[in-house]
Amino acid sequence: MIGNAAIGIDLGTANILVYTKQKGIVFNEPSVVAIDIKTKQVVAVGKDAKQMIGKTPKNIATIRPLHEGVIADYDVATQMLKEILSKVSKQLGISLRKPTVVVCTPSGSTAVEKRAIENAVKNFGAKGVHLIEEPIAAAIGAGLPIDQPVSTVIVDIGGGTSEVAIISYGGIVNAQSIRIAGDRMDTEIVHFIRKKFNMLIGEQTAEKIKMEIGYALIEHEELSMKVSGRDLVSGLPKEITVTSTDIQQALREPLEAILTTIHATLENCPPELSGDIVDQGVTLAGGGALLKGLQTWLVQEIDVPVHIANDPLLAIAIGTGESVKQLSKKKNVQANRS
Repeated sequence: MIGNAAIGIDLGTANILVYTKQKGIVFNEPSVVAIDIKTKQVVAVGKDAKQMIGKTPKNIATIRPLHEGVIADYDVATQMLKEILSKVSKQLGISLRKPTVVVCTPSGSTAVEKRAIENAVKNFGAKGVHLIEEPIAAAIGAGLPIDQPVSTVIVDIGGGTSEVAIISYGGIVNAQSIRIAGDRMDTEIVHFIRKKFNMLIGEQTAEKIKMEIGYALIEHEELSMKVSGRDLVSGLPKEITVTSTDIQQALREPLEAILTTIHATLENCPPELSGDIVDQGVTLAGGGALLKGLQTWLVQEIDVPVHIANDPLLAIAIGTGESVKQLSKKKNVQANRS
């Protein structure tokens, strides 16, 4: 049994990751909950719930309680957190009693949104809640020297938000956050296929297309894949072939919005830090960093080195984990002093 355990949570729009000091990352699953509408009971969470999207009977609703990086459905988010904590406890074979929790929040979150996250985490039994801004966690997870007097730039493209931050001396010097990221890319793919092919596809299909043949705005050897959906004219199942050039068109708008945000952040960089950025460049984190050709395209557009974090999908969770360790060290030091 672990009383007063410290855990870190990357409360992402697309995925939730949970970190414990003893075991590292112990939970990494989609931020989806399946709920029985009549009884209000949770039927499934995580990957089990995601597999149910678009396939459930009328009494079961699949819900994504986080939207654009913040809690959109407070009650469902609280239930989801309780289920995840229970799942983690069973997996580890321990009881997580009143843990101290470190949670990531988008840098653009309002005070109300931060309080909603804090309250939801407290409601699942946390003793104390500490919030850490996502760009800081992503930079720590990417191994950037954030405590040094050298400026680093992190571009975190998640599911609901894209964040660009200039970090120096352990704090954010300047940051821009937009609610355009992986989910918006999926939506644009759905709209594009509906408009061009008169066919409706689901969000999971759109995500699969993005991951397999999605490309940033560069010249490349064209890829293609077969996609199934519902014909909007006949209402019958239909199969088409889409190309990476098609998907480039669909992704143009969200990619250009992210680029504009990077430009705006760099333009507001203090002159003393600009030289560091020319030398150190920009580091990409989050699932969006894995989009084919993104690194090459950004180098062309911003003319500074662009690096991808060693594990962009886990960078925030790893950074949160490091924060948990630091928190535990501080508590031990304070306990020893007293």
